[in-house]
Amino acid sequence: QVQLVESGGGLVQAGGSLRLSCAASGRTFSSYSMAWFRQAPEKEREFVCAISWNAVGTNTADSVKGRFTISRDNAKNTVYLQMISLKPEDTAVYYCAAGKSTVWGSRSPNSYDYWGQGTQVTVSS
Repeated sequence: QVQLVESGGGLVQAGGSLRLSCAASGRTFSSYSMAWFRQAPEKEREFVCAISWNAVGTNTADSVKGRFTISRDNAKNTVYLQMISLKPEDTAVYYCAAGKSTVWGSRSPNSYDYWGQGTQVTVSS
């Protein structure tokens, strides 16, 4: 069982930066693949980035490539999403997700077993 708590969201102007954090409980965090998804109002949940259990592999959606970077610190049970050059279309609730090590890189929400409550990111133009 893993519990996930996101933080770091907020209101930022276009072109600005934010770093989201996702703190996980449980001693087996380092064995999980982790990912970030986002969901804007009236839209489906969208894949953003994923990272393998050992941080060797990452997968990034084309819409954020070059602007968003996922990383993790297994000693701190935390995964991060560094976001730069933010755009108004990045406005959404951002969710952290954990899944088995074998699903690393998956862009499907169905691959992930545990979810955080989400953190709002709002980018003003």
